[in-house]
Amino acid sequence: MDGIMDRKNEIVMKLLHYFITEKNYNPIILQGAEDEIWLENLESEYKIVRIVSGHVHNDEQLEFDTFKTRRVVKKIKKKTFSFDMKVLSIFTDLGDNVHLDKKEGIDSIYLYETDDIQKYGFLKEVFPDISKKLKFSEEGVRLFMKITSDINRKNKKDAEMVNDVFKPKTPYVTYTLIAINVLIFLIQLFYEDIIVGYGAVWNVGIIAGNQFYRLFTGMFLHANIMHLFFNMYALYVIGKQLESFIGKAKYIAVYLIGGVIGNLLSVALHSGIFVGVGASGAIFGLMGALLYFGQHYRVYLGGVINSQIIPLIVLNLIIGFTSSGIDNFAHIGGLIGGFTSMMALGVKYKSTTQEKINGCIITLVIIAFLCYLMMQHTF
Repeated sequence: MDGIMDRKNEIVMKLLHYFITEKNYNPIILQGAEDEIWLENLESEYKIVRIVSGHVHNDEQLEFDTFKTRRVVKKIKKKTFSFDMKVLSIFTDLGDNVHLDKKEGIDSIYLYETDDIQKYGFLKEVFPDISKKLKFSEEGVRLFMKITSDINRKNKKDAEMVNDVFKPKTPYVTYTLIAINVLIFLIQLFYEDIIVGYGAVWNVGIIAGNQFYRLFTGMFLHANIMHLFFNMYALYVIGKQLESFIGKAKYIAVYLIGGVIGNLLSVALHSGIFVGVGASGAIFGLMGALLYFGQHYRVYLGGVINSQIIPLIVLNLIIGFTSSGIDNFAHIGGLIGGFTSMMALGVKYKSTTQEKINGCIITLVIIAFLCYLMMQHTF
């Protein structure tokens, strides 16, 4: 126990305590990364913080370290769909002939002791409380125990929040939506002319007749039994998961907003007289919402998003572009609408107020712009 808190270990532990408990960074598990710890917070200016405890002998070794860092960051960008990813590298053991220079996208500092943080004004601009938070009254084993206890408490709280989000819940809304779609289709079998005639997404009726309700009712109608089957199967597979993750109220909102924006884009971009039906725009809205949700919980859903959801979206869009009779505009609009409406509604325990405001603004701007385009049509 006596050797636990040597100089480097003490600095590393204090930094971990600060970034994990104060700044909501999460550890990244990297294979082959020795003597360094990677932390991630995509909401921070420094999305990646590296704490490097291994000895760096010279500038050549530092250059190789930079090369490896860029390679790892490139992989993280792909997994998180991030374009800009600023990195902070904190070194605790540098040779006398090593020169730290700012590199594009990577800021580096050297801490022989925690008071060295005062040398780096640019860091205190991002983390103004870091100097204060790195000071502890405890020393030695007591310091080690306090830091580990605080980190464990934070990890326990995070685990409770994750369990709250991901614990299985009965998807009553999904079952209800499926039942409504099936029921309406059964009614269509007997009153098709009336139901479709008054409820389908018909651009002439919407634009010339101000029948805007069709943007809503059209997502509950289907052309035939196979159309209904494929849409309801997709709704069952995707919907029951998303409903469990985000809750019933947000789920209903995403479904309806995605469906309406999908129909809006379809009406706005189709030339000539157009009639459409189907829930696929709303279902693509669920996919868009799942993408946004998965961004915030990528530690738990990153593999599923990359290996299943994105390929499913791409495949369906390709089929839509290469086949006749499929309204790909509704798919694309639904995907966008689901993504932005999920941003506006917020992801539990993750979204900031600013993110929600941005999502609301973007969603409203999209709706307003599509309405403007739609009203430019003449018949």
